[in-house]
Amino acid sequence: MGPFELPIRVYYEDTDAQGVVYYANYFRFMERARTEWLRSLGVDMVKLQDEDRRIFVVAEVNTRFHSPARLSDELVVTAELKKLTRVTFDIEQKIFRDTSEGEMLISGTVKAAYLDADTMRPRRVPPDIFEETS
Repeated sequence: MGPFELPIRVYYEDTDAQGVVYYANYFRFMERARTEWLRSLGVDMVKLQDEDRRIFVVAEVNTRFHSPARLSDELVVTAELKKLTRVTFDIEQKIFRDTSEGEMLISGTVKAAYLDADTMRPRRVPPDIFEETS
């Protein structure tokens, strides 16, 4: 099974004065893809936080910017599990310009931690969350 894909269009609000995507907005695109990826795996973030009192937090981000996106570009943002430990998981993420060549614009890895929402202490990641991607 390949990586999860989320299509995103670049809007004026995403760009800077030069008409290219402002660097921080790539992280917003990546966050959306991770959230939709988890939703596709059956993770109900509201239930997880409100009833189970568990949350996911970003612990580390490593990103390389290859080429800029511009106003009205159609992008594809991917998310794929790369490593799972007791309390963290690494997600490989890429952003492509949605063309026949699929030009890679961004590549990176996000390390997320699974925490108790009340104590903010690490908790074991439930093994069934990523069963379909392992």
